[in-house]
Amino acid sequence: MAKITFITGGTGGKSRWAVTAFAACDDVLYMAIADSLDPDTKRRVEFNCKERGIEWDIRTSAENLADMVVARKFSILDNLGAYVSRIVEQKCPSPGEMSEEMRKEIEQIAITEIVSLMETVKESRGNLIIISTELGFCPTPLENEQRWFREILGNVNQRIANLSNEVYLSSSGITFKIKG
Repeated sequence: MAKITFITGGTGGKSRWAVTAFAACDDVLYMAIADSLDPDTKRRVEFNCKERGIEWDIRTSAENLADMVVARKFSILDNLGAYVSRIVEQKCPSPGEMSEEMRKEIEQIAITEIVSLMETVKESRGNLIIISTELGFCPTPLENEQRWFREILGNVNQRIANLSNEVYLSSSGITFKIKG
């Protein structure tokens, strides 16, 4: 049976938690949306693989996520915020001047692509952990660009959390189950 898990929170602990969740699993696909994997997470994955005699597939591409997970049993998407940020960069060269229509379009693109990823995982009867950043605990930013990004990611997070089987919140490296 497929399982989609969403973990959100501030900085610290989310990637570690995801790596630990699949620590004993072989052939995990780790989709690091940043141009490179965080050095601490990379060391943790390499150590885990060496200790257990397993291999993980680490990708740093943000393209065709749904295609990457076909026939995979275990996948991690790290980080939904970075993914949304890439869409903003592609669609809106001047995010500080973003219109309401552009915000809605970017939000819809992100939701559609992540839902497609989730559906592909379900069809493969796989397991997916989606990592994101929770921006709702801080004051509303003064700059337009930051406000737009906060609103887009907040709406995407809500949609994905609602569609996930389990949701976790990480605070100061301590993870709490809040759904499922």
